[in-house]
Order: sequence, then C-alpha cells, then structure tokens
Amino acid sequence: MYASDNEIIGNAIKFVNEGMLVTFPVKGYSMLPFIIGDRDSVDLVRPDSVTVGHVVLAWVENCRYVVHRIIEIDGDNVTLMGDGNIRGTEHCRLSDVAALAVNVVSPDGRHKPLYSAGRMRASRLWWRLLPVRRWILAVYRRTYLKMMTRGRK
Repeated sequence: MYASDNEIIGNAIKFVNEGMLVTFPVKGYSMLPFIIGDRDSVDLVRPDSVTVGHVVLAWVENCRYVVHRIIEIDGDNVTLMGDGNIRGTEHCRLSDVAALAVNVVSPDGRHKPLYSAGRMRASRLWWRLLPVRRWILAVYRRTYLKMMTRGRK
C-alpha cells in the first residue's frame, strides 16, 4: 500500500520539526524557472522566521500543501505565489508555514542555495517581469523543458 501525498508531507514536516534537513521532491511547474518540478527537489528546514521572498512549504486555503514564494506578509496573514504562475495567489497564516526551502537540489545531487545574492536578484527581477512572464514561460517550456525531456529518453 502506498502512502498518500499528505502522509508523505506530514512525515517530512515531522522530521523538519525535529530539526532535520529534509530533501523533498517538487511536482509541477508552478515554480519555474527557479525550481523545475518532477526534476528538482528542495531542502527543507524548520522556519525560525520567514519573510517576503522566502520559498516555503505551506498549508494553503485549508486544503493543500504548496511550495511557493511568499509575496506578502500582513500581520499573521501570508500571501504566496508560484514563480511560474502569472496570476492567482494562495493564502495562509504564519502558523501554516510548515518549512522553509533553503536549497534547490538538482538531479545530479548539487545543492544550490535559494538565497544567494544572485538568486535573490534574479527572483526580484522575475517578480518585476510579472506582466510579461506569460511569454517568457511559454518560450521556456517549449524550448528548454522539451530539450530536457528528450534528454531523459
């Protein structure tokens, strides 16, 4: 019998809360271009504090977990959005932020810090490109992701 996604996530959160670093696979393409779903993983740690710009694992809308970037914190209310999304946000409370992603783990096992100066500059620039991200992402999906898929066959 296979464990459900929520059971797997629950176990990962348990280990994170015990102070362990957990490498967690990411699904989907909502964090393009910084995290490629079904290829990359993220290293998760217990969040002592979070701020705008952090990538977190959070229980949103009282129904599901997402790994998305915090775009706003207003008191106890957190707004998240995937880097690969062009609209739509998720909402949760600070207490629903279960883990902080600190590294992107590539298929070859390299752990690349999410909060290096270069990556933070890139994510700020990417946020400013929101009005044109649709076209950039379309080109990215049609070229780079197709090349990667062909390379796996």
